[in-house]
Amino acid sequence: MYHRPLLSGLIARIKEPRRFIQVLLGPRQVGKTTLALQVAEEACKPYHYASADVATLQSISWLEQQWEVARRKVDSVQGCVLIVDEIQKIPGWSQMVKYLWDQDTREHTNLSVMVLGSSPWLVQRGLSESLAGRFEVIPVPHWSYVEMRDAFGWSLDEYIYFGGYPGAAALADREDPSRWKNYVNESLIETCIARDVLLMVQVNKPALLRRLFQLGCHYSGQILSYSKMLGELQDAGNTTTLAHYLDLLSGAGLICGLQKFAKGLTRQKASSPKLTVYNTALMSAQSALTYHETRNDPIFWGRWVESCVGAYIINQIRGTSIQAFYWREGDQEVDFVLQKGSDIVAIEVKSQIASKCSGIDAFAYRFQPVRTLLVGPQGIPLEDFISVPITHWI
Repeated sequence: MYHRPLLSGLIARIKEPRRFIQVLLGPRQVGKTTLALQVAEEACKPYHYASADVATLQSISWLEQQWEVARRKVDSVQGCVLIVDEIQKIPGWSQMVKYLWDQDTREHTNLSVMVLGSSPWLVQRGLSESLAGRFEVIPVPHWSYVEMRDAFGWSLDEYIYFGGYPGAAALADREDPSRWKNYVNESLIETCIARDVLLMVQVNKPALLRRLFQLGCHYSGQILSYSKMLGELQDAGNTTTLAHYLDLLSGAGLICGLQKFAKGLTRQKASSPKLTVYNTALMSAQSALTYHETRNDPIFWGRWVESCVGAYIINQIRGTSIQAFYWREGDQEVDFVLQKGSDIVAIEVKSQIASKCSGIDAFAYRFQPVRTLLVGPQGIPLEDFISVPITHWI
C-alpha cells in the first residue's frame, strides 16, 4: 500500500470533473508508478497504463496509439484514466498531448490523464512550450523517514545510513550491506545517470559528470568552491560547465548545491555551493564503510546526520515557495537557512552535545530570523524534526 499523503490528494483530483493533466515529477525508484496505479484503482475508474521507459525513444505515433486505447476504455459514468510513464522519452510529446487533450475537451470525452516523468528539465520545457493552463505539477520526492519506518520498520539510524529507496529496503543488511550497495549503485544510480541524464541531455564530458556525482556524495554536507571541485576532479574544465552538471544531477534527484544565504541574488549565485545528497543511500552506497563503521565513527556519523537533515529539507521544499540555503562568514556557519517570503529560519545540526552555536548567534544578530533551531542533543530530537512536514518549522 502506497501510504503517502499525496495519494488522497490525487484521488480527489482524479474524481473531479476533467480539468487538468496531472504531472507527477520525481526521481527514479520513489514510487511514481505505484502511486499513479493506486490512484486509478482507489478512484474506482478504468485505466490504461503505458510506459515509454525503454532503451530506445518511443514515437509520437506510439503516444497517439496509447491514447486511443484509453479512449476505448472510457466508461459512460466513471470515465477512464490514462497513465503515461516516463513521458520525457517521447520527442515532441507535449504538442501531441495538447492536441489530443484539446480534442477530448471539444468532444466531451471523459478521459483523465496522468503523465509521469523523472527528467524535470525536459518535462518542464514541454509544459511551458505547449501545455500552459492545462496541467498541474505534483512533485514526488524521495521517501521520508516516517514512510520507511512505517513500511519497513526501520529505526532512525537505519534510515540515516540506508536512506529512502523502498525498492532496495529488502536488501539492507547491517552486517553486510554489499548486496544493497551493488543494487543502489548499478540499478539506481547508474540507471539514473545513463538514462535520465546522459540519454536525455547533451553532456560533452560524461566522465566529469559521473566524477562530480561521486564527489558530491563524498563531500555531502560540506561547502566546496567550484575551483576546488575542479582540482579534486583533476579536470581543466570551467566552473560554468561544473555548475551546469550540478544542476543536471539536482534535476535527477541525486545531489544539489545549496547557495549561501545573502541579501541579493547576485551574491548568492557567486557563492560556493554546499553539496547535499537527496538521499543518504547515495552516500552509503559510494562509501567503503559498513553500517557499523559509519555509526561508530563520530566524524563520519555527523556527516551522515547533517546530510539526512539536508535531504529532508530539499525533498520537502519541492513544490513549495520555501527556499533553502546555508550561511558562513569566516569561521561562523549556520548549517541550513530556510526562507519563505520575509520569514527566515536558521537551523544548526549537531550529532553530539555541543557547547555553543556561535554561528546561530551571529546569524540571528545580523538577519533577525523568526526562529533559530538546534537539531540534535540539547535541542529538537532529530527524529522529531524529520517526522513532520517542513511547513511545521516555517
